[in-house]
Amino acid sequence: MPETDPAGSAALLFCLNLNRATARLVRRLDHRLSALHGLGLNDFMILHYADQAPQGKIRRSDLAAQLGLTASAVTRLLIPLEKIGLVSRLADPRDARVSYVVLTPGGKERLTDALRSATDTSQDLVGQIPAGELEALSALLDSLA
Repeated sequence: MPETDPAGSAALLFCLNLNRATARLVRRLDHRLSALHGLGLNDFMILHYADQAPQGKIRRSDLAAQLGLTASAVTRLLIPLEKIGLVSRLADPRDARVSYVVLTPGGKERLTDALRSATDTSQDLVGQIPAGELEALSALLDSLA
């Protein structure tokens, strides 16, 4: 029988646990945001990243990188948000290939409401972890992303 690699086993266990925790987090956040605000978690993240972007606008390619999705997947996610008036497209006057995503006033309002729910749900999910450990875990996950 081959000898097991303790470091490899620890890495695998970490990845499996991370995947399980991620699935739980996504399910809970998605359910709460959908039920209370009519937004999926990806919709919320799009609104959040657009709001946090410098000058309140973000290139679609940068949004894709933030979400860990392809540019075409982001475009598909943006279509319904544009149709219901939460985001709009802003062309770059210097480069016709570039367009930005910006929040509309309605998108800003929906984000403000949804942010409270997302914060409360996040607190419910990880509030038992001490703040220092949570910051360290967040930094670790950011380095993986």
